[in-house]
Amino acid sequence: QVQLVESGGGLVQAGGSLRLSCAASGRTFSSYTMGWFRQAPGKEREFVSSITGSASSTVYADSVKGRFTISRDNVKSTVYLQMNNLKPEDTAVYSCAGKRTYSTLLTRAREYDYWGQGTQVTVSS
Repeated sequence: QVQLVESGGGLVQAGGSLRLSCAASGRTFSSYTMGWFRQAPGKEREFVSSITGSASSTVYADSVKGRFTISRDNVKSTVYLQMNNLKPEDTAVYSCAGKRTYSTLLTRAREYDYWGQGTQVTVSS
């Protein structure tokens, strides 16, 4: 069983930056593909980004490409989402997710086995 705990959310003005963290329990973190998703009020959950266990591959939603960067530290069992040039439409609850797949990028929520509780990101205009 893997437990995921997000942190780093908050209120920021448009154009600002935030870095989200997702700390994982367990000793095999490097074998997990990790992802970030977000859900705004009244909208469906949306894929944001994914990274393979070795960090050799990443993928981003078009809406965040060039502004967000996913990374991971396998020694600390933590995945990060650096969010720059934030826009009001980025406002959502951001959740991290994980699945033991070693080297496969995953972009659909149903493909992940483990989820964090989420952290709120609010971008004011």
